[in-house]
Amino acid sequence: MIDIKELTILALEELKGNIARTTLTMLGIVIGIGSVITIMSLGEGSTQSIVDQISTFGTNVITVFPGKARRGPGMSGGTFDTLVKQDATAILELPNIEAVSGIVSGQKTLVFEENSVSSSVNGVEYDYAQIQSLEFSQGDFLNENDIYSMTRNVVLGDEIVEELFGEEAFVVGERVRIDRKTFKIVGIIKDSSSAIVPISTAQKILFGHDHYSSISVRVIDNQIMEQTLTNIENLLLKQHKISNPDNADFYLRSPQQMIESMSNVTGILTTVLSGIAAISLLVGGIGIMNIMLVTVTERTKDIGLLKAIGAKRKDILSQFLIESLVLTLVGGVLGVVIGTVLTYFVSTAMSIPFVVSLKSILLAVGVSATVGLLFGFYPAKKASELNPIDALRYE
Repeated sequence: MIDIKELTILALEELKGNIARTTLTMLGIVIGIGSVITIMSLGEGSTQSIVDQISTFGTNVITVFPGKARRGPGMSGGTFDTLVKQDATAILELPNIEAVSGIVSGQKTLVFEENSVSSSVNGVEYDYAQIQSLEFSQGDFLNENDIYSMTRNVVLGDEIVEELFGEEAFVVGERVRIDRKTFKIVGIIKDSSSAIVPISTAQKILFGHDHYSSISVRVIDNQIMEQTLTNIENLLLKQHKISNPDNADFYLRSPQQMIESMSNVTGILTTVLSGIAAISLLVGGIGIMNIMLVTVTERTKDIGLLKAIGAKRKDILSQFLIESLVLTLVGGVLGVVIGTVLTYFVSTAMSIPFVVSLKSILLAVGVSATVGLLFGFYPAKKASELNPIDALRYE
């Protein structure tokens, strides 16, 4: 009966006997496993970061964009003018709708004294703060009078404030220029890089048009999100007098759709990059096979002696297979450790969640074992088939 424990100890002793060659042989496996772990983990971390960012907008928020739906993760509706105030008003009357806000967006330069920053400027309605669950570090949101009276008040994201005024500056009541027009700051939004003004001011003073860039909708119960999406789609088709849904001049996005779209993109990239990294595993496997063949040649007399004292073919086969397996598993473990450490530092540098899943570790160990068995089988088979007499005579 084959003693796996004893054969494993013998394999470790053989590998320790030539540590330099063992290290170089394992290098391809270590690099391959480390690369795959790092890429898979960074892919999962990036996906988690995207999910977290989208979730901050709320899982019960639907956004309506003008124009045709674009492929991929892009959500911008371009410069289409198919959404208007009447659409937003009609959506508000549907069941399961809590609040609706039209949005008029564009890129503008904000200026304070000698400092300037380019930012997205969004004209919104009063309910926008509730829809997006905005949090404020200073001041408050626009009031209903701002919307109706077309005031020149602005709410800034804290990132813009830092660019224009410096860190921890109290800026409520200060004035900034947008498109050479003076606006009074009434509030600061946490974790934001955009500026918000009354939608009436955006339409008449900043952008000069009445159509919406998008419509933001907050639903009451996200358990019936699909039905609500269907209701909005049917309503807007009727509003726009379109009979064929394929000809719709608008499209809808829910957080779940955005998450799925972005996850698909990151998943494909991760798979492709992991495949490229896995090439080094193939190279490492070939290296292991070559070294094991050299080992068989070097130990030909030893193999002959073992057979002469009664070792069977399966014993020799098992010994060399276990040596190959130990070699790749040790390399695999080192690759997992190196990949995990590298993932931590890269994740920290990129400010994405540090994620190393059990799935990627099990996959790495499984791949290591498979490489060891596949590329170690031929040398092991060759060793097991040696004629004991010829082996003992080998010089």
